Amino acid sequence: MSWEQVYQLWKENENLESHLKEELSVLAENKTELEDAFYAPLEFGTAGMRGILGPGINRMNIYTIRQATEGLARFMDTQDPETKRRGVAIAYDCRHFSPEFAMEAAKTLAKHNIPSFVFESLRPTPELSFAVRYLKAFTGIMITASHNPANYNGYKVYGEDGGQMPPADADALTKFVREVANPLEVEVLSEEEAKHSGLINIIGEEVDRAYLEQVKSVTINQALVDEMGKELKLVFTPLHGTGKMLGEKALKQAGFEKFVIEPSQAVADPNFSTVKSPNPEEHSAFEYAMKLGQKEDADVLIATDPDADRLGAAVRLPDGSYQVLTGNQIGAIMTKYILTAHKEAGTLQANATIVKSIVSSELPAAIAKSFGATTFNVLTGFKFIAEKIQQFEDTGSNTFMFGFEESYGYLVKSFVRDKDAIQALVLLAEVAAYYKKQGKTLYDGLQEIFEEYGYYAEKTISVTLSGLEGAAKIKEMMATFRQAAPTEFANIPVAITEDFQALTKVFVSGEKEALTTPPSNVLKYTLADESWIAVRPSGTEPKIKFYIGVKADSSTAANQKIADLKAAIEAITA
Repeated sequence: MSWEQVYQLWKENENLESHLKEELSVLAENKTELEDAFYAPLEFGTAGMRGILGPGINRMNIYTIRQATEGLARFMDTQDPETKRRGVAIAYDCRHFSPEFAMEAAKTLAKHNIPSFVFESLRPTPELSFAVRYLKAFTGIMITASHNPANYNGYKVYGEDGGQMPPADADALTKFVREVANPLEVEVLSEEEAKHSGLINIIGEEVDRAYLEQVKSVTINQALVDEMGKELKLVFTPLHGTGKMLGEKALKQAGFEKFVIEPSQAVADPNFSTVKSPNPEEHSAFEYAMKLGQKEDADVLIATDPDADRLGAAVRLPDGSYQVLTGNQIGAIMTKYILTAHKEAGTLQANATIVKSIVSSELPAAIAKSFGATTFNVLTGFKFIAEKIQQFEDTGSNTFMFGFEESYGYLVKSFVRDKDAIQALVLLAEVAAYYKKQGKTLYDGLQEIFEEYGYYAEKTISVTLSGLEGAAKIKEMMATFRQAAPTEFANIPVAITEDFQALTKVFVSGEKEALTTPPSNVLKYTLADESWIAVRPSGTEPKIKFYIGVKADSSTAANQKIADLKAAIEAITA
């Protein structure tokens, strides 16, 4: 069926939601946008789906939500009755139509006699991960587009371990989703009937209390927090998202008393009206927090993204201004503190382990090695960190200490199996208290790490290529890198080429090794000076990403290496 025919089906559907009908009539005036909305179904993959709100099969709306959930329901129909009765936990963030999408998912499941447990109001992604485990649900759904712009929403599916579904399960689910040909024809049970029959259950406070009880275990040195929690000055902004309630409660229960929440950004707002982007990776997201920080003379500023799974921070410099840290720098600071604090307490296990993604900094690995701890590198996507944690628990082979991704995702304790900004908020406050007791800031702590381990620097270059043409260009760029593999970047020879799709590791000598990760469309080049470059298409956005990592004897030298490699990449992709 052509995209024009699919469009006609939607246009002629009498039951189409009124606001989508109105949007469709506006969309019809722009053929390029109309085609983009109907040319192909919104991609459902290992990370679920994420897209622009609006009418069409390539957009987020109640019909594409029903389609995805119908696929999940059919997948669950293949399970035994007892497994199916465990049901689905559902949470949602502050975005446009998030509550409606959550209820549409629940109504679709109810049509298949599958119970759901829907949060009464918006909650963070990590609490959804926790709820799946706490309720012993078979799976979970999170309605969120994370830190994307305001016109996006998304749908993520979680497995029974509380992690996002790993590739094998996700592929099985995706097959069922793709079999649902027409999202307009998916049947749902009415909300009233579903609630009356006990198929939709509203949850909230009980799960909050259970989650916050577990968050207490994040604090490593309670005596330190009891002493310094009265002195540490912290500004916290949830960037209009879900982090306020649990973040505030978690800080208070840990013992932090002198924190202030940025008032204008404490209000849940689907338009994220005070920021250009609700993304703690962006320096502009800290504009309001910095003004408040100057006024309060704050030691550290901390921001969580709309669904509170990512966390960013800005640290006070010697001149009183603030510098936004990278995700890799936060990961290094946390790794050093966790291992130091446990070593001092005598609780550092011989099999202590951190887990990070292959595109994250090597500095935390160097820190871990100095403590006798192991580092595991996994593919991008926190589900792979969750998989490792489960393996450790099943075999007893390793003690999980910390997991992180360079994209501002951290996990301290494994009662959650996704990145958790609430946990990270509490831990980073403790780290700041640790340095404050020594008369230092987090910036001082980072400089000490560089002096001890070397000056590591990283940079991510994101190239956005939207629409049909963009998707084709991204595919073409990846093919070019494979077919004409670079032999050098910035005159530095490539020593090792890793292709995570072909699962090959090729050395400059010609020697080959097999990679043991699941297949993934990622290429990584390790250079002769131990610098590295990785390239991968984003799994959730129309972007291709280039990652650079270097090590040098000084900050200036490291930054120069980054600049040279960035220029080399731009020359290749121009």
